Amino acid sequence: MRKLTYFVASTIDGVIAGPGGGDPSGPDGFFVMEGDHLQDLFTDWPDILPGPARAALGIDVPPKHFDTVLEGRASYQVGLDAGITDAYPHLEHYVFSRTMTEAPDPAVRLVSGDPVEKVRELKRRDGLGIWLVGGATLAGALRPEIDELVVKLHPVVAGAGIPLFSGEFGPQRFDLADVRRFDSGVLYLTYTKR
Repeated sequence: MRKLTYFVASTIDGVIAGPGGGDPSGPDGFFVMEGDHLQDLFTDWPDILPGPARAALGIDVPPKHFDTVLEGRASYQVGLDAGITDAYPHLEHYVFSRTMTEAPDPAVRLVSGDPVEKVRELKRRDGLGIWLVGGATLAGALRPEIDELVVKLHPVVAGAGIPLFSGEFGPQRFDLADVRRFDSGVLYLTYTKR
């Protein structure tokens, strides 16, 4: 069975985006966008790079970890605001929304129903892993289905903003499986579901 991985950048205080949303990796963002962790990302995790970044960097490799990406409506809007209707053309792309009635891109599949039900269906299919890119509301809804959590922990404290997970209180333990430390100060923390 395929696994669902929430692979996400976060600040030390658990913020994945500013209070108003937007792209925390963009020009006005707060994540560390220089250093040795980026080269590792390009080499080991090319699946998570948006199509335009892959093209600019000359990365044209088949999927390594994931062949499917899931994102919530607000996360998808970040790409739309930049004029990108399918940020991940190299992956099967699902957007979860109760407000959108039609996808702006024919390759993007809209899901308006239960996200847990959809993920369970996707897990039963053959293929590589499933990547949950965000955001907090979708991550909160899918928390029982997350098999692996990879946090790219940036040496930044935001003070306020959108958390890793949004939803009801319900502590859930994960086991630390791997830690990768970079000179940039970024850590990759990999946790697996107990």
